[in-house]
Amino acid sequence: MQLGISSFTYGWAVDATEVPMTEVDLLYQTRAFGLTCLQIGDNLPLHTFSEERLQDFYQGTVNQIIRLEIGAKGLRPAHLQRYIQLAGQLQAPLLRFIIDGADYEPKSDEVIAMIRDVLPELASRNLTLGIENHDRFKAVELAAILEAVGSERVGICLDCANSIGANEGLAWVTQVLAPFTVNFHVKDFAIERLSHKMGFLVTGRPAGQGMLDLPWMLEQLSYYNRCQSAILELWTVPESDPLATIEKEASWAEESVAYLKSYFEAK
Repeated sequence: MQLGISSFTYGWAVDATEVPMTEVDLLYQTRAFGLTCLQIGDNLPLHTFSEERLQDFYQGTVNQIIRLEIGAKGLRPAHLQRYIQLAGQLQAPLLRFIIDGADYEPKSDEVIAMIRDVLPELASRNLTLGIENHDRFKAVELAAILEAVGSERVGICLDCANSIGANEGLAWVTQVLAPFTVNFHVKDFAIERLSHKMGFLVTGRPAGQGMLDLPWMLEQLSYYNRCQSAILELWTVPESDPLATIEKEASWAEESVAYLKSYFEAK
């Protein structure tokens, strides 16, 4: 399992209005951390890039010796095909997809049919498709989709926090989805009762400073030996000033990578 960062490690910086962080910046940041794996998510939508920008990015991954993983959201046939093509063009071995998109929530049978249609192409390209647990689908529903698809080329991108939105805890989600996990989003978090005691607040934390039991998670995933990469994502709590938020995010990223590297190197 290879440790890496993501465009969602720097979600605020990527979305900045003044000088946004680019895919090239992320390549250099990956190397600055001493890492060789980078995942580009849907906050940097590669299908909107010009051919020149895509080629420059690909050349950067070659020059920096970076394993590139790519991602998208909205699992529609044409969009899926476009990203399979992009994965080939950029020599990315893993494609992570969020099923739902804006005003788009396909049913399980539709998802199964779409994925089955591309299985030959996934195999011919030696490409792995990772479906992310993301709010709507329960863990057992995602497991049923993968069992129906029935291919080692398709698995789960297991995010540590997203299934809170589906009213499911991480221990249960991991129990159900670990056998299918091909990509792991390391996203630490805290759940705290509000000061008025009428509810809870879920917020992000630097890796190692929240509720995520990383050693336990890695142990569960190691049983199945399918997970290719562990990718740091951050839910950085924003400050009132955008620049301060971006600086905080960078600090959280540095703290998180230091924690993760020490653990991975120890193992």
